[in-house]
Amino acid sequence: MVELVPYDDRDGKIWYNGELVLWREAKLHVLSHALHYASCVFEGERVYGGKVYKLEEHTTRLFQSAKELGFEIPFSSNMLNSATLEVVAAEGIDDGYVRPVAWRGPEQMGVSAQETKIHVAIAAWPWPAYFGDEARKKGIKLKTSKWKRPAPDTAPVKAKAAGLYMICTLSKHDAEASGYHDALMLDWRGQVAEATGANIFLVQDGVIHTPIPDCFLDGITRRTVIQLAKQRGYSVKERPIFPEDIEKSEEIFLTGTAAEVTPVGQVDQHFLKVGPITERLIADYDEEVRK
Repeated sequence: MVELVPYDDRDGKIWYNGELVLWREAKLHVLSHALHYASCVFEGERVYGGKVYKLEEHTTRLFQSAKELGFEIPFSSNMLNSATLEVVAAEGIDDGYVRPVAWRGPEQMGVSAQETKIHVAIAAWPWPAYFGDEARKKGIKLKTSKWKRPAPDTAPVKAKAAGLYMICTLSKHDAEASGYHDALMLDWRGQVAEATGANIFLVQDGVIHTPIPDCFLDGITRRTVIQLAKQRGYSVKERPIFPEDIEKSEEIFLTGTAAEVTPVGQVDQHFLKVGPITERLIADYDEEVRK
């Protein structure tokens, strides 16, 4: 069993509110509004060969997420982009992960938070394959969650906001306890939405199908893979996907900054093989991010 190293028990530097600080000193107060009321947004970025892939797109989304939650990040996008590169260089990251996060501080306690200070931090660390190399080769196993993605008029579904991931943690824990790698999330209508941190694609008769992102993130990796697929001449259809579509599919794969392009080998009791379209897109994506 791999020994886990707590993220607060590491050496290095983290960019925190405008300056690099020692990793162990990058702290927030226990009465920060974000801890109690989930007033927090974040991003996940990949580093390949020392370069942050699509950094500007991720930074733009961080600002959009903050706007959705009603607060303004007190730094410019150019400053956060420069800070990200500074952190990656300071940590000597060649292949790794970057986590920018913005949150409300402890000035107010209660639902109202207009007077809270907005804090921003950026950390980076080495990062292996999200599901492990072996699972990526054979395809991961998904278990359908009992939790549903909320309707767009009940939550800020277009934001990469911390609170929206609570049901993802619950779903993933349940899936892992049952011997699966991750959970398949349906939406409030009962349609297929995504996995807990990645978008989903299904291949049927050589055509790639994917849910319309109307209640979950239209992932940056999702958009990239759609473009790569079209460049290959594949037809990509964004449409409502239903649970019965799973059994009609020859291939299924996930996309995400952490997951990259990951094949699915099982959904509940339906088994699949890692097919040629998935393999081609894995190779194309690996080539794309290392240009």
